[in-house]
Amino acid sequence: MALLHRPQSAVVRDVSRETSSPWPGLALAVGGALLAWCIHHLIPAVPMLTASVVLGIAVAHVPGPRTFVRGAGRAGLSLAGRRLMRIGIVLLGLGLGLDQVLRLGWATVAMVVAVVAATFLGTLWLGRRLGLPGDQPLLIATGYSICGASAIGAVSQVSGSDEEDVAASVALVTLCGTLAIAVLPLLQAPLALSDPAFGRWVGAGVHDVGQVVATAQTAGPDALGEAVLVKLMRVALLAPLVAAVAFSVRARRRGVRTPSGRRPAPVPLFVAGFLAAAALRATGVLPDVALQWAHTAQEALLAAALFGLGSAVHLPTLARTGGRAAALGLGAWVVVAGVSYAGVMLTV
Repeated sequence: MALLHRPQSAVVRDVSRETSSPWPGLALAVGGALLAWCIHHLIPAVPMLTASVVLGIAVAHVPGPRTFVRGAGRAGLSLAGRRLMRIGIVLLGLGLGLDQVLRLGWATVAMVVAVVAATFLGTLWLGRRLGLPGDQPLLIATGYSICGASAIGAVSQVSGSDEEDVAASVALVTLCGTLAIAVLPLLQAPLALSDPAFGRWVGAGVHDVGQVVATAQTAGPDALGEAVLVKLMRVALLAPLVAAVAFSVRARRRGVRTPSGRRPAPVPLFVAGFLAAAALRATGVLPDVALQWAHTAQEALLAAALFGLGSAVHLPTLARTGGRAAALGLGAWVVVAGVSYAGVMLTV
């Protein structure tokens, strides 16, 4: 279904990607990330990664630039969406303060695991019932349950998802996560949540780390601190989820070799890198300045990758499943918000 709008076959387009130089597209992705950084600093309420996705979608539909995006720039933009995403996810592990996460207690750990499992399985089931094409149910379920666009990118690397499925899923999850910034603070008083409890609710229920910070900071530093710790706990579940998807894909393709003739690795290299980075952070040997530089590099890499993914969005194709995608987004939002609120109430 996602292939209907393509004027040429996927094989022809893939061959053109392989024979084209990646540098023009990579340069555009870097420029898009830089522009997203400028937008974020001018308007702090707009997360850098959100701006990157939107800019990527925009440049793919503006007459003139879209010719470059679909032609000479496609190879580099696709490379950014794959390779830069993997490097950024490895660096994401350096932001995991595992010692701080464990201080929240095992009750909170159990709550977060339950929220992630209920959100993932519920969204996956609903997406398939609604008939969303390709891997969109899997990818959207991942984005809602773990950490938004970063998690979608990670899972897509092992599931072999179509680039347009990835881009459409990123667009939906980014939109819903951005709406949370405006909606959730309005619910704190009606739901009688203290600032720390509100922070935990935000950390357990909002997708992207930047969106969590933007939402929780409205209730003050106590809420922000709790939100970030709970969110980091969700991010820690990225590795086992990606590994599980990798094992599932490997089981379905048992005996199938990669184009290079090798069997796929049981655990992707970038997942091992993510875990190694988290373990390195836990040792405390890295100075704060190194962690800050790593965070900056991670944001830049993910922004460039998400710009590349956004440039693959084809709005007419997305519109064909717009109603079903919107229904899935709303349903998943209700699930994650409801389950996380119940979990917070049981653990405060």
